[in-house]
Amino acid sequence: MSDKKEKRPDGREFDETRKIEAKVGVIKRADGSAYFAFGNSKAIAAVYGPRQLYPQHLQNPKKAILRCFYDMFSFSVAERKKPGPSRRSIEISDEIKRALYPVVLLENFPNTVIDVYVEIIEADASTRCAAINAASMALASAGVLMSELVTAVSVGKVGNAIVVDLSQEEEQYKIKKDGKEIKATTDIALAFLPRSKKISLLHLDGSIKLSELREAIELGKKICTKIEAIQRQVLKKLE
Repeated sequence: MSDKKEKRPDGREFDETRKIEAKVGVIKRADGSAYFAFGNSKAIAAVYGPRQLYPQHLQNPKKAILRCFYDMFSFSVAERKKPGPSRRSIEISDEIKRALYPVVLLENFPNTVIDVYVEIIEADASTRCAAINAASMALASAGVLMSELVTAVSVGKVGNAIVVDLSQEEEQYKIKKDGKEIKATTDIALAFLPRSKKISLLHLDGSIKLSELREAIELGKKICTKIEAIQRQVLKKLE
């Protein structure tokens, strides 16, 4: 995409996300649960806790321990995937924890653990952002005290265009240079705290000019504010 007047492969505007779907209470046995989707990237999160942590020597008398687990169902992607956590899923689990950590009031739950499980049931890029949004809503639905919600969206550069909520086709966009095909996409996962106006996660794959990075971040913040409104609207149904 070289001309900024062009539309994207799926017809979206550059500042337009795919269809967003959000629900809570999707897993009855969990203390809190949520579903969040950007188009065909669909995440389900379940929260268990705060609950007593065993063995006892692992407890923290000053605050709860937050644990996050991210994985993808084997049928969520077209290529073959081995069951169980991969190196990538372990990395994203840690990123989800870092995105959520600043807002969870862990000091209110000493000697306990809060477990957040996120499964991707269908994948079409931007899965870690869908996972963070689902996890944030699941924590809120579990009644875990939080200073605010966490929102997340992918932003980046596809060709010469700054876009939001990249699809898999856009992530794999390539151009020909010197007779070779090279990747022409920079993908940025952004987790944002709309109330305090802070970024809790910024994961960048690719290269981008500083001015373009600033433009992408500002676009991401704008979209995250809209996502928070959707999260709050869904969570109000629990009241």
